Amino acid sequence: MQFKHPEFLYFLSLLIIPILVHLFQLRKFKKVPFTNVAFLEKLIIKSRKSSQIKKWLLLFCRMLLITGIVFAFAQPFFSNKEKEVTQHSFIYLDNSLSTSANGNSGNILRTATQDLIDNLVENANYSLLTNTHFYKNISSEAFKSQLKKVKSSTKNLTTDEILLKISSLKNTTENILISDFQNTKKEDFLNEKLPLTLVQVTPVLKSNLSIDSVFVNQNESKTIVINAIVTNQGASKENIPIALYNDKKLLGKQTFKVEENEEKIISFSIERTNPFKGRLEINFKDTYNFDNSFFFSLNSNEKINVLAIGESNDFLSRIYTSDEFNFTSNSSQNVNYNSIEQQQLVILNELEKIPQSLTTGLSTFTKNGGHLIVIPNLKSDLNSYNVFLKNISAGNIQNKKSDSLKITSINFNHPLLKNVFDKQVRNFQYPFVTTTFLTNFTNSSQIIGLENNTSFVSQVKLANSKMYWFSSPINKEYSNFTNSPLIVPVFYNIGQESLQLSKLYYRLQENNDIEVNVQLNKDDILTINQQQNSFIPLQQTFQNKVKLTTNELPENKGFYTITNKNNPIQTIAFNNKKTESSLDFTNLLNEFTNNENVTVSSSVKETAKKIAQKNKVHWLWKWFLGLAIVSLLLETLILKYFKV
Repeated sequence: MQFKHPEFLYFLSLLIIPILVHLFQLRKFKKVPFTNVAFLEKLIIKSRKSSQIKKWLLLFCRMLLITGIVFAFAQPFFSNKEKEVTQHSFIYLDNSLSTSANGNSGNILRTATQDLIDNLVENANYSLLTNTHFYKNISSEAFKSQLKKVKSSTKNLTTDEILLKISSLKNTTENILISDFQNTKKEDFLNEKLPLTLVQVTPVLKSNLSIDSVFVNQNESKTIVINAIVTNQGASKENIPIALYNDKKLLGKQTFKVEENEEKIISFSIERTNPFKGRLEINFKDTYNFDNSFFFSLNSNEKINVLAIGESNDFLSRIYTSDEFNFTSNSSQNVNYNSIEQQQLVILNELEKIPQSLTTGLSTFTKNGGHLIVIPNLKSDLNSYNVFLKNISAGNIQNKKSDSLKITSINFNHPLLKNVFDKQVRNFQYPFVTTTFLTNFTNSSQIIGLENNTSFVSQVKLANSKMYWFSSPINKEYSNFTNSPLIVPVFYNIGQESLQLSKLYYRLQENNDIEVNVQLNKDDILTINQQQNSFIPLQQTFQNKVKLTTNELPENKGFYTITNKNNPIQTIAFNNKKTESSLDFTNLLNEFTNNENVTVSSSVKETAKKIAQKNKVHWLWKWFLGLAIVSLLLETLILKYFKV
């Protein structure tokens, strides 16, 4: 037995009072004349015995009364806890989209929430962590209130983030993680020393269809082909309806069949319209409903401005075609320096000398976010080149070396070439160069290399932009690189990188960079709107573009409009992360069979009941108060009915 207020037990010393009264109680006797002395002696003996019994009974009742009252105020209790402390339970409730599926008792998230509300321990403190909020050390009533507000969210927390939050509290008596543990492995918990209770709640259905991604073919002049990649997890399915909408207008509908665990491409051919607010819908009931729709947008054809200064090469005009680029070519004598600030990419194509005026213009151009391609000339004036490179803080050219070298290495993981090749090609016809310039660049990375382990094409990061350096002239007199299949993806992707036009779609809760080809006044800002909701993204303003960055916002998938002073500029689309559609659930019940620190359960209700039972307090003060009242009544009865 334990006591909430053990200091009251000192009042048990009051028991000395009835004892003293019992020992020193004095009675006055009245003389009564009586003739029969023998009978009187018997009566005195009998009265004395009855009086002693009555006194002992009264002493017992009074001591019991004081003891009951003192114990009642000390508030005794029985509990499994070593001492009386306020219990503090940490609970992580996974409210990601995957927990919106149905479990054995209905919606996973709603069922888990209600089970917690129905079985929580009263008079305890809680810390509640969801993917969107954290409530630290709150009462049971506040805990109930916050649980009722929990809704599904597109946000996710990693296992490391959850465990870090637990370790930061340091005073929790229970650590409970309620989740489907999607894409989670046993290894995520092996190094955790704090005791954990993992409650795994998974969907009943183990089959799911999802629209994974969308891509567009625009080769034909009047029509475009919308290609939807549909992923099937589970058994094969037939007669699945899929529809394509432009905003709310139905453009096409078809059915398809998909094999077990197959990835299938569904195509729609439509007339080209700009802008196009595309929405794909699958009408099929499966594990997840949130991935049966997909949003994408096609804006009016926005073109990238490219200016080539120097030698005239036809290969550039064939790469930078008029359907995607505004390509201009000028000699160094005829270039309009005022037009440089309107470009996104400037190519210095084998200039013998870089004039100071051009150096000044290009320095301002790069500071404002413009990208450069620099191809040296065999007769390049290294002094003028180095002055130029110093102005843009790129590095310097050391010397020129005449040596025939093959181009033998490709950095397939470089962002410029990451999605160009289906596989890493090694056995193609290597192009060659006859002269190279050795350089000393800062913040450079190799894209294509030579057989002597030096760079042929490298990327140099500048303060606000990038420079792409070719270490050799590429005209046919000194190299056959222009005949290589590498030339198109290299120059084309550099052009695309110079202005990151809005993509067909973006993913929620990921870092997304969106470059808008617009010129803003000094105090102007761009906003992203959806109906009544809007937010101001992180943005960087350059001379002829604005770079937007999104991450935590927006929170919901759908169409959003980039606006400037309520004037719409373009429409962008956001979709959920692909990982939310995964049915990869490790069976943690089998994984942690003999682990001391980790306990695994499949029922929120049973887990909450066990914790409530373990922490349940059996209060005894009412019993002692009742005992005091009974002893008081007993004393009254003894005084009234016990005749001496």
